[in-house]
Amino acid sequence: MPRSPTLLRLWKDLVAGPDYPDDFYHISFITLPDLRHLARTLNLSPGSRFSDVACGMGGPALWIARDTRAHLFGVDLSPVAVAHADKRAQSLGLAAMADFSPGSFADTGLETASMDAAMSVDALQYAPDKAAALREFARILRPEGTLAFFAFELDPERARGLPVIGDDPVGDYRPPLHDAGFDVLQYDQTPNWHDRLFTAYRAVIDAQDALRREMGEPATAAILSEMTLTLDRDIYGGRVFALARRV
Repeated sequence: MPRSPTLLRLWKDLVAGPDYPDDFYHISFITLPDLRHLARTLNLSPGSRFSDVACGMGGPALWIARDTRAHLFGVDLSPVAVAHADKRAQSLGLAAMADFSPGSFADTGLETASMDAAMSVDALQYAPDKAAALREFARILRPEGTLAFFAFELDPERARGLPVIGDDPVGDYRPPLHDAGFDVLQYDQTPNWHDRLFTAYRAVIDAQDALRREMGEPATAAILSEMTLTLDRDIYGGRVFALARRV
């Protein structure tokens, strides 16, 4: 993504919105109002510790760290994403309040009860075992710690059998949240998510020639494959914001 001005422009115009700060760009569906709401609900203060699991290149979580002066512990499966996040934290002058490391939803590598809050943005639907992911969130959070996330709900029938996304399709995160030891405080559908997703994905597919020139064939092929499959199968049943407290 950092190598593609076309993808960055499309994502800002059609997904993030014109008011989203360029220094914290991302490839999720979070907007600046979403980001402000997420920061408020995490209830962080200077010196608090919070984790972003599946943090990618770190954009949204670094914005929250800067806004709240809390210390960020970002975790992502991709060492390339972790390296990008580290570099971004340094370029923004936030290296002293951000640590990034490789890890997964089921094994973050973080200490038990070490976090005051945890977040994830549009990634939980990819976890191969959602129950294990939520148990890991419960493990790293202190008692009464806060978990807040945006995630897509999957239509189990349409997603079944698909690679990665069809391994453990969850249509409602509230039951596994309860089972993992959380009280669900808020669970809301985000407005206009379906139109935004379809409009953005179609625009990216239409721009594939420019993407190939800017990003290369392997990265472009990966993006096009996921987006085409998502449009063809219409695999998502909703996009939710969830807020929960560890019991």
